[in-house]
Amino acid sequence: MNWSIKKLKTALKTLKIGLNTFPPFLVLILVLLSCVGGCASMQQPSGGPRDSIPPKILNETPPNLTRNFTAKNIEIEFDEYVKLQNEFTEISISPDLDLAPVYRIKKRSLIIELPDSLAENTTYSINFGKGVVDFNEGNSLVNYRYVFATGNEIDSLSLSGNVISAVTKEPLFDVNVMLIPVSQDSIFGKRKANIFTRTDSSGNFRLQNLSENSYRIYALRETNNDRIFNGADEEIAFLADSIYLDENKSGIKLKTFREVPEVFRTVDRRIENTGRVFFNFNRQVRNGNLTVLDNPKINDEKFFEFVPSKDTAYMWLPDLSFDSLRVVLSEDTRVLDTILIRRNQNDKYSRAMTITDNLSNQRVDQIKNIRYTASAPIQSVDLSKIKLLEDTTQRTNIQVTLDTANNRRATLSYRWKPKRTYLIELQEGAFIGYFGERSTAGQRKFTFDDTDNYGNMILDIQLPDSNAYIVELIRDNRSQDKIDVVSSHPIVGSRKIALTQMPGGDYSVRIVYDENSNQEWDTGSVRLRRQPEELWYWNKIITIRPNWEQEEIIKVPSRETLTEQSLPATSPPKAQSDITEKNNALDEPYIKSGTVTPRETEE
Repeated sequence: MNWSIKKLKTALKTLKIGLNTFPPFLVLILVLLSCVGGCASMQQPSGGPRDSIPPKILNETPPNLTRNFTAKNIEIEFDEYVKLQNEFTEISISPDLDLAPVYRIKKRSLIIELPDSLAENTTYSINFGKGVVDFNEGNSLVNYRYVFATGNEIDSLSLSGNVISAVTKEPLFDVNVMLIPVSQDSIFGKRKANIFTRTDSSGNFRLQNLSENSYRIYALRETNNDRIFNGADEEIAFLADSIYLDENKSGIKLKTFREVPEVFRTVDRRIENTGRVFFNFNRQVRNGNLTVLDNPKINDEKFFEFVPSKDTAYMWLPDLSFDSLRVVLSEDTRVLDTILIRRNQNDKYSRAMTITDNLSNQRVDQIKNIRYTASAPIQSVDLSKIKLLEDTTQRTNIQVTLDTANNRRATLSYRWKPKRTYLIELQEGAFIGYFGERSTAGQRKFTFDDTDNYGNMILDIQLPDSNAYIVELIRDNRSQDKIDVVSSHPIVGSRKIALTQMPGGDYSVRIVYDENSNQEWDTGSVRLRRQPEELWYWNKIITIRPNWEQEEIIKVPSRETLTEQSLPATSPPKAQSDITEKNNALDEPYIKSGTVTPRETEE
């Protein structure tokens, strides 16, 4: 122990002597280095905001808009490293060349190697679309064009306009607008359009450096960006007539729409684990019917239902022991398809019945009461298995009625009282289906909504003529990219429409110019050169107040004087769940306000 203490003292003495003899300037250097290192460690560089600026062009060789062009290569220098993105889709040259140019990147420059097949006295335009992006973040240089002419003149004609949705009337951003010479109209072919631009955030477009010619103009809202119309999955707009361009033209209006597929197709069919048969089609089926072949008994006892969108159907069968079934789908009296349904012999089906209600906020009102919707047709209701407690007292004077218009709906009525707490219990088997389906047990707590949140409204529709129109009361639901149609009223001639017991809230009115008088809006067709039927939005929000009755005068403009009127600027709130009931089997359970919850266990 004494030896260790003596050794430590000797070491400290040696260190002290060394420090006294250490050169002062070295000590100063060490102090400065430690301060610099400390400062640097306190200021670590951060990532900073994400770079969102596209690359900038510093130089073009030869210069853009060069006349009497003879160069073999074009070099475009940027302020940062760039790369090509989907260059075979995004970049095009107009007029088209037999041999495409070669595009390659060299450091911060884009090199374009041109073929020897350039025509004389011709203006060429290289459209880059989104084909050039910065190297790190992928920010694209949108709608950049390099123009040159092999002759003395550069074509200088231009065409501009605007693109909107035919349904919402809203301007559309980043839509391809294409100009195709009439002599080579290729919107349906495999050859993509090579004169194109994209719309800005206001839906505006401008095509420049065009030659005198006859053109057809299209707008295409697509996902694969091949500038070829691939059918009903894409939105398209067109002008019915061609344009002869001999001067600058502006004010072109294009309205995009989705076509009805020309060839009908059953997209999907399957038997769900509940035994329900699901069908999905590539278009609406109007006045649809399903007929089971080869088994008359199953066909006679079956139930089927088309959802409001008419592109999906469900079928319930009494017997699921078959190996396969053939089902004929018809529209009116015309057969559309014969669908084969197969099942595996080992497949098991639960025949379960799910019950949903309209108690979105755990409150019931005296107008709608409780509306139940089952996942299968309801044959009967066992009232002994429905228990209603008012506070702690059981009530038996409830009434349940089945909906004659929809065999999957039922309404429970009662004289609800304010300042009461209700609990309704559905025991297992409260609702019985036609083919052994039994509802599961569940319960729901709620109170009475005594605010009487309903009002009346009269729409005084003043038409410009005696043609057919459709008056639609709508609620804007743009947050879900749709417009909810609350009620629809086909009319011929001016008249008043009375709307009673409407839930309080904000609404607006849309008018359909029903040209073929079929009482529904019809989309367009490119091949038939038919535009979609016109829509007009009344630019006013109607607020329905509880216990109020109001009248609104709506003067509908004639089709000839129709101006583009989009949805009202003030968006109404999201529609209440019980206002836009659509019985849509795709969204089962379709009333999204809630499923009857599992029964609470007794303590």
